[in-house]
Amino acid sequence: MRILITGGAGFIGSHFTKLLLRKHPDHKVTVLDALTYCGNLENLTEVQDHPNYTFTHGDIRDRELVEKIIKETDRAIHFAAETHVDRSIDCSDPFISTDIKGTQVLMEAARKYPVDRFVHISTSEVYGTALSIPMTEEHPLNPQSPYAAAKAGADRLAYSYFVAYKLPVVIVRPFNNYGPNQFPEKLFPLFITNALEEKSLPVYGNGTNTRDWLYVTDCCEALEILLLDDEKPLVGEVINLGTGVDTDVLTISEAILNRLGKPISLIQHVGDRPGHVERLISSTEKAEKLLGWRARTPYPEGLKRICDWFVGNPGWWKRIKEKEGEFQDFYQKWYSRL
Repeated sequence: MRILITGGAGFIGSHFTKLLLRKHPDHKVTVLDALTYCGNLENLTEVQDHPNYTFTHGDIRDRELVEKIIKETDRAIHFAAETHVDRSIDCSDPFISTDIKGTQVLMEAARKYPVDRFVHISTSEVYGTALSIPMTEEHPLNPQSPYAAAKAGADRLAYSYFVAYKLPVVIVRPFNNYGPNQFPEKLFPLFITNALEEKSLPVYGNGTNTRDWLYVTDCCEALEILLLDDEKPLVGEVINLGTGVDTDVLTISEAILNRLGKPISLIQHVGDRPGHVERLISSTEKAEKLLGWRARTPYPEGLKRICDWFVGNPGWWKRIKEKEGEFQDFYQKWYSRL
């Protein structure tokens, strides 16, 4: 099978690429990635010499390139997106352009050169703050940031291509993923690496905002089913991926510091983020019913794994934090008051 993975050099995409080639080495896998600030070929070192792996440096908005690749593709999974809420608040332009226009280019290519399945990666952020507990796939879409709004637009655009053109689309709404190789602007890697550097952990507001934290390899196991399983009725479905348990930011901050043997005094409360979602917690019923899948990594075990990875791989994250202007500019803008 010929598989396209957009955004495969990013966090979840790289984990999925490695899982796919490890478990299905006969499939031909093409990663298409623009290598923006959070795309990193180091994330794919494990598979760079695999005979069935091909990397293409390019943009999902490049219609000619996308059509060329889709023409030789059987199934596609679409991770490529701008993904950081904070950055979208600063400037929404790249989010609207990449997340919506990029998705439209891919959909049009798949309409012109049909694929057997197209898995679109959406996000739980499209829901906004939970109006009901747990949050099912029928929860209203109330995006609270430009990032969430762009992803909601792409989510519904993908669905429209299923309805209007019968494209074999499956839409996935993962809740907050965390794990190794996560770019250190996101909560877990930022707080872990700051703690290791004896820097403050910037907690927005009072720290009571909660998220349903999903360990990245658990997420990828579900995505494998969604992309490859032909026995389950998945086309046209929208499916949440989460644990059904939420944990607040302050609790996570304290757990990270305890795990690393750092003082609780490193926690520093800062002004709240505009449009901050108060609570996200997934219903797991549909994923269990349709996929036979349930997250396997409890939060305490996931916390241990991610802490141990960042402790053991200082070269990876120090290069980003110390040498990449994109990270330094972002950090200075948002946390200069620390």
